[in-house]
Amino acid sequence: MSILAWLVLGLLAGFIANRLVSGSGGGVVIDMILGVVGAFVGGAVFHYFGHVGITGFNPWSVLVSVLGAVLVLVVYRVASGSSAQSRN
Repeated sequence: MSILAWLVLGLLAGFIANRLVSGSGGGVVIDMILGVVGAFVGGAVFHYFGHVGITGFNPWSVLVSVLGAVLVLVVYRVASGSSAQSRN
């Protein structure tokens, strides 16, 4: 899959994950950037557990990317929330 396809898939996954994960985040742009990271994370996690990861621009790959993006967003929000609370 080309870099452009990865970016489009990641942006789509980030947008969907932003809608699925409740709470205030870093904004749509940050969430979409984290979605690109999540696409890679989702593919790696599925591959690690012996399943097919990202195979192209298809529904399965979108699902894997969204799950990875949700994971990355949750970790990001927990980490940024705990660091903000420790400063107060």
